Amino acid sequence: MSARSVATTEASASASASASAESADPCCAAPLPVLGRDVTVPLVTGGEVTYAALDYAASAPALQRVWDDVAAYAPYYGSVHRGAGYLSQLSTDLFENSRVAVAEFLGCREDDQVVFTRSTTDSLNLLAAALPADCQVFVFETEHHASLLPWRDARVTYLNAPRTAEQAVATLERALADRDPYGPALVCVTGASNVTGELWPVKELAAAAHAHGARIVLDAAQLAPHHPVSISELDVDWVAFSGHKLYAPFGSGVLAGRSDWLRAAEPYLAGGGASRKVARRTDGGVDVEWHDTAARHEAGSPNVIGVYSIASACKALTEAGFDELVARERHLIAKVREGLADVPAVRVLSLFGDDAPRVGVISFVVDGWNSSHFAAALSAEYGIGVRDGLFCAHPLVRTLLGSDPQTQGECGAPEAAPGEKSLNAIRVSFGAGTPDEHVERFVRAVKELVADGARWNYRTEDGRCVPDTNAA
Repeated sequence: MSARSVATTEASASASASASAESADPCCAAPLPVLGRDVTVPLVTGGEVTYAALDYAASAPALQRVWDDVAAYAPYYGSVHRGAGYLSQLSTDLFENSRVAVAEFLGCREDDQVVFTRSTTDSLNLLAAALPADCQVFVFETEHHASLLPWRDARVTYLNAPRTAEQAVATLERALADRDPYGPALVCVTGASNVTGELWPVKELAAAAHAHGARIVLDAAQLAPHHPVSISELDVDWVAFSGHKLYAPFGSGVLAGRSDWLRAAEPYLAGGGASRKVARRTDGGVDVEWHDTAARHEAGSPNVIGVYSIASACKALTEAGFDELVARERHLIAKVREGLADVPAVRVLSLFGDDAPRVGVISFVVDGWNSSHFAAALSAEYGIGVRDGLFCAHPLVRTLLGSDPQTQGECGAPEAAPGEKSLNAIRVSFGAGTPDEHVERFVRAVKELVADGARWNYRTEDGRCVPDTNAA
């Protein structure tokens, strides 16, 4: 039996058994089986509790299906594109079939390329290195730093945060119409905010870009795990996303889309795999002929396990059905938003308003609380993992908090003691593997902390708020 057959058979059996063990909400499908769903963690107040992983926007847990597929393949692991042996040939076949699976998942056009990278950040830096000369880049200040910062060698126009989806389109249209000189241009936009979870009008922004002779790249890091993403239907030129947010935490990412700029650019990394021919010249130099396929930008030994895990996740999400996944996530979003709305001290952050469609990412602040202190209490006293800080989207969070968006800040927690005011926020995020109990516990914990305060003393250590181990 081939590795693919082994992986598929074992994973399907495991996934089916795990799924049947989950209890579904009457109105929704069961959460997908993920690793860590039974992990218990100690509470500072005594005892243990099942860990509530509510930081999916940073890194989602691995799907059980992904883990089983990788485990079944692991004994067959071999060097990709590097050998004539059976395991090498099998691994190469697995690697290239994973490329096909990702292309299908993204609805790629016939002549699109799928390039495997390390992450969304790596994908966008690769595209930045492939921009044609004199390319102008347009990016909203609301982007994650992975989308905001790679364009250092281009002429960049940063656009102010819009307050409606329609305003986003109008802002982009004005900026593109006013550009001078009229040359190559690229628009970079998120599909779903990593801070507010709000969905952006990608199709409309793509139409505006193309109407003004520009191309568009979609940062789908927060969109792809929650909603179907089709390059052809959205009419975007490229899509970038990360495996670790798509339930495939093995260090791979994807840049998929038009091949012409990628083929014309020097390889992102120079080395084995990217080169077709290398020969010494009589003058002592070296002549190189680079590949014009995706291999051009995949130098080095490919991360076949990371790539295969992404393909496995793509298949698992597709088979689960995005209609079911979206319906369940809306159910969880409603639980969280309704619960937070009952707490006057809580302010949920939003660009487009309460009625804007969104994924399971919600950021908020609590009156009278330092964000790091609140997140630490959720973890230490309730076994709930969330994120606090600026979420590597400093200008956006500063804008949402009503401060100067140019103010610098740290990606992590602030240097502030419990009770001190800080310009940071708390983020709760969830997805296909989240059971109802986790969000219910979170809402209950928020209400209790606001009403009664923390039950433990906390101190600042290395910039983070942590339980004081010397407390009685």
